[in-house]
Amino acid sequence: MKTLEPQPTLVKLVYEAILAEIMQGRLGPEAPLVQGDIAKSLGVSRQPVQQALLLLRSQGILCNERGRLAVAPLDGERVRNLYEVRAMLDGLACARVAERCGASAREEGLALIARGREAAASHSIAQLVAADMDFHFFLYRLSGNPMIAETCAPHWNYLRCVMSAVLLKGETAERIWDEHEQILAAVVEGDAPRAEQLARDHIAQATEVVTTGAPPRTALVSEKVSPIRQRRIA
Repeated sequence: MKTLEPQPTLVKLVYEAILAEIMQGRLGPEAPLVQGDIAKSLGVSRQPVQQALLLLRSQGILCNERGRLAVAPLDGERVRNLYEVRAMLDGLACARVAERCGASAREEGLALIARGREAAASHSIAQLVAADMDFHFFLYRLSGNPMIAETCAPHWNYLRCVMSAVLLKGETAERIWDEHEQILAAVVEGDAPRAEQLARDHIAQATEVVTTGAPPRTALVSEKVSPIRQRRIA
């Protein structure tokens, strides 16, 4: 009998809808998060909205601000700590792939980079972040060490917000994917030390953009911060 793929729950759909607005820069600390308004915009009851908001708050994406829920500003210390760990894990993953199966990573890696460049051309932050995550999880998977992905997994939704902030603060998507291509080239060549160093440098650059307010290069323009848009969920 064929295994059934579980359908996303309504709470998950609401969660992703709210997170998408945050990632695109359309919901910020100054935008009120009112359960009733969100429920009406998404065409759902208040209960899944309440659960989604509680989950976002537990992950540090939302906070209580003057008695109301709001988008939490990125915590510079938390970002530095997470990215310090992520630099180690990404470096390890890339080195392991280079040592284990570098050449066999070429075809899939190039396809993921092509998808990332398409996302860059679309100027969609959601697509860019999804493509970025796919590229990194591809390397984690080929590393042969499942603990790398498992260690990162609890923090990925917060990291999605950080990755969005990197783009909103002016980091160019083209440069990000140029770096991914350089990492892949080192992996395919079996150059583990270079692959590890490129991966660490890639994460360090993102950390600098978020935590130090590095000046923009060619910024992706976000929409003006506003209440959640009308987006009904079937």
